[in-house]
Amino acid sequence: MNITVLGAGLIGRAIIQDLARDERFQLTAIDINQKLLNEIRVSTAVKTIQADLGESGAVARLVQDAELVVCAVPGFMGFETLKKVIEAKKNVVDISFFAEDAFLLDDLAKANDVTAVVDCGVAPGLCNILAGHIDAELAGLERYLCYVGGLPRERNWPYEYKVVFSPVDVLEEYTRPARIVEYGQEISKPALSGLELLDFPGIGSLEAFNTDGLRSLLKTIKAPFMKEKTLRYPGHAELMRVFRESGFFSHQTLTINGQTVKPLELSSKLLFKQWQLKPGEEDLTIMRVIMEGKKDGQRYRYTYELLDHYDKASQTTSMARTTGYTCSLVARQLAAAMIAQKGIVPPEYIGRSQTCYEHLLSGYEQRDIQLSETMSRL
Repeated sequence: MNITVLGAGLIGRAIIQDLARDERFQLTAIDINQKLLNEIRVSTAVKTIQADLGESGAVARLVQDAELVVCAVPGFMGFETLKKVIEAKKNVVDISFFAEDAFLLDDLAKANDVTAVVDCGVAPGLCNILAGHIDAELAGLERYLCYVGGLPRERNWPYEYKVVFSPVDVLEEYTRPARIVEYGQEISKPALSGLELLDFPGIGSLEAFNTDGLRSLLKTIKAPFMKEKTLRYPGHAELMRVFRESGFFSHQTLTINGQTVKPLELSSKLLFKQWQLKPGEEDLTIMRVIMEGKKDGQRYRYTYELLDHYDKASQTTSMARTTGYTCSLVARQLAAAMIAQKGIVPPEYIGRSQTCYEHLLSGYEQRDIQLSETMSRL
């Protein structure tokens, strides 16, 4: 099967390398950055094409021979890229995490007989799959709470943070209002609000704050209480609030000495230099998902814990592993016709399939991604 991967960055590279291990697949990697493509060519037997996906007609031309497409572009170009892939009548798995509502493309995908799995990473992605699985196990979820973050293993001043995916997308987490559900009503909270401290074995205390991570769950899960919070080392949220309130994350153009600049783009450029993981620098991904509901009159609580680390052998970041391998495993499911639904398919729909769910857990185990589950009666 011919698989084309659009985007060869931190996450795209992990997806490509994982899929390239399967002899059934012939991989083509496409990116505007030739350096990224050269690195992939050295480590995998993959065809590479340097191209600007923003050019008119580029996406349709580049995916015309693909039987399956994986979209791993930055969020700001994700929606339009996915739309073009669907218009090209190609099944697709997407991890671009764009701000737009993916269901706006549902009718288009169905009209083109396309299965488009969206938000297929770790969060959103794995957490949604868990929500769909438990929602199907119980008589519907009553409470869903997800804590998740990607962090450097070593804490270094002043930010105690390193970026493990698109820097612009990271900054969006600090500005986009967080939609949560309370008493069955969708409400918005400012990003970085709702600060709380939690303890994690082997890590210590982390701070958690509201971010806009529920996405498709707002439409597909009817739990009266739902929220997602991002995890960082203590102190990071307050620093980001200062930047935000000072205008450094603004999209509004400024003119300085005759030059126009968007503060967000400038901040991203400056911060990324300090946030970028250096070769050999290690990261970790931590997630805790707590879900509650009833079955046969009994109330249950399910807690899932994930703690993953940088893979020294393959030099793959933990965020690339947990995000990219979720995507590559679901791509395998789509390639094997395990997912039959047409239209926009959020990850929670995959969790409702016991076959897909078990396949995913088996794939994690093979890749040494440790996900634990505990269940208790309340």
